[in-house]
Amino acid sequence: MPSPRELDPSESFAAFFGNEVRQWRTRAKLSQERLGDLIGYTGSLVGQVETGKRRATLEFAQEVDRHLEADGLFVRLWPHLGARRQFPDYFESYAKLEPIASEIRDYGGPFIPGLGQTDRYARHLFLTANRFTSDEEIEEKVSARIERQAILLGPTCPMLWWLVDEDALRRPMGGHGVMAEQLRHLSSLIRSRTAVVQVIPVKHGSHSLLGGAMALMSFHDSRPDVLYTEGPHSGLMQDDPDTVRKHAVSYDLARATALTSEASLSLIEQVAEEHGHHDRA
Repeated sequence: MPSPRELDPSESFAAFFGNEVRQWRTRAKLSQERLGDLIGYTGSLVGQVETGKRRATLEFAQEVDRHLEADGLFVRLWPHLGARRQFPDYFESYAKLEPIASEIRDYGGPFIPGLGQTDRYARHLFLTANRFTSDEEIEEKVSARIERQAILLGPTCPMLWWLVDEDALRRPMGGHGVMAEQLRHLSSLIRSRTAVVQVIPVKHGSHSLLGGAMALMSFHDSRPDVLYTEGPHSGLMQDDPDTVRKHAVSYDLARATALTSEASLSLIEQVAEEHGHHDRA
């Protein structure tokens, strides 16, 4: 029997999806034919999905989840198979890992973290950073960002820890109405226990994360923790243990200067009201 074709998960999201199917099937010690029997498809079709040659159906994703006991992983990944990817090349690898992360610690720099953004807030950010981009492309970018938030709805939503600068709450990005809506949305994510958010007060001046955005991701399986750092038009993902550790320490030092989660929620809701008042004035 010929050895299975080597996969490059970075080729496309279909290749990434297929590679995950292969890994889960292999861990379950099932052949393609046996998995096909269990889920009601041929082994050949399973192989085509695994190599990225064929797009999985939603039913396929549901059955693979059920028989491989993947806790909804493939159903969460499935919507991205047909989406036009509007992420920059430097962000693509990070976006692929988000749905399978067990924990994400995020600091958005001067902005609310992407997974917590409303469409109007995200649209303003993209318009500001892409002055010469068409409206159609802007809308595609907004849609791609909002689609990422599907991971917040599943039963295996990663633990989310967000550090947010107080300046990011007070700056009227897109106007006071947009910010009031954004902060109310952030409040709802906190109150629904989707994310733990801590605000770093302006009065502290500097802190260990000033200068850029970053995220740390951990996983349930044997994958190493990864670090993603980002500037205005660039980003870098790394899994070097020493580099990840140093940034994790910086994250913890910044968190030590932040308000408690309860005080942060109170401040977020207070500033939301202030933005709402200015919008009505």
